[in-house]
Amino acid sequence: QVQLVESGGGLVQAGGSLRLSCVASGHTFSDLHIAWFRQAPGKERDFVAAVWSIWSGTSTHHADSVKGRFTISRDTAKNTVYLQMNSLKPEDTAVYSCAATAKYGSGNYFTSRDYDYWGQGTQVTVSS
Repeated sequence: QVQLVESGGGLVQAGGSLRLSCVASGHTFSDLHIAWFRQAPGKERDFVAAVWSIWSGTSTHHADSVKGRFTISRDTAKNTVYLQMNSLKPEDTAVYSCAATAKYGSGNYFTSRDYDYWGQGTQVTVSS
């Protein structure tokens, strides 16, 4: 059973930065595909970014809405995936959750259904 614990959310002004962390346990970290999703009030959960384990290392992908502003990365020594968020906008306000799957494959997992394990979420609020 994979456990995921997020941290790093908070209140920040527009244009500011935050770094979210997701610590994974219960499975070989380097075998996990891990993603960040976000859900704003009254809206569906949206894919934000992912780091997928592939035979040659990792592959990352960022949603168009955050490309150039957010960066996903992972530290295998710390079993942690980070989401560095820069140039934050009020529309980035949401609950951010990390998700993981250990299924065999090379990634390209963009929907909630692709992931089997979820963290509790962390609130990010961007004021204008």
